[in-house]
Amino acid sequence: RRRAKLIMAEADRCASTNVVTEDTIKSAGSSAKDKIFDRTIGHLQDIIIGEKFQNLLNGFMNEHYHHFEDTEENKFIYTDIFNLYTKMIEKHIEDELKSRMPEFHMGTFMKSLESRKDEIDLEIFDMLISFTDFLSFKEMFVSYKKAKEGMTPDLSLGLTVTSLSANGH
Repeated sequence: RRRAKLIMAEADRCASTNVVTEDTIKSAGSSAKDKIFDRTIGHLQDIIIGEKFQNLLNGFMNEHYHHFEDTEENKFIYTDIFNLYTKMIEKHIEDELKSRMPEFHMGTFMKSLESRKDEIDLEIFDMLISFTDFLSFKEMFVSYKKAKEGMTPDLSLGLTVTSLSANGH
């Protein structure tokens, strides 16, 4: 019982100081693991919606969108750009998480992420997957290019506005 109190005290200390080690996660009680995981996911959400991340993403897309075409064929350069993109995103997220949680360990987090994917907001999980999914990556660039070049469909075509009043006024 005393050992359990010590483990929980250590987990709470780590949780309050943002110090997270692999040993802490392994030895802490499940509620401490939950706190660490939840805090990491919260930071991850903040990072992804943050202005710094959005600027990084938009800058990268603006630099490379001209290479992409809306065809089934994939050019070799797509792979090079995808690899740059993945490295850039992973590095930014890991650096940001480490700045917020100094002992953050990506490998440990990824293991817990795999086993707890049902506990994550679907939008966040989809976004994380899209960072490493080539087809999502290509689709994102093709959509960006269409928007940038004004090729998005005009959804107002065929739209009719009708008065709901009986006499048309």
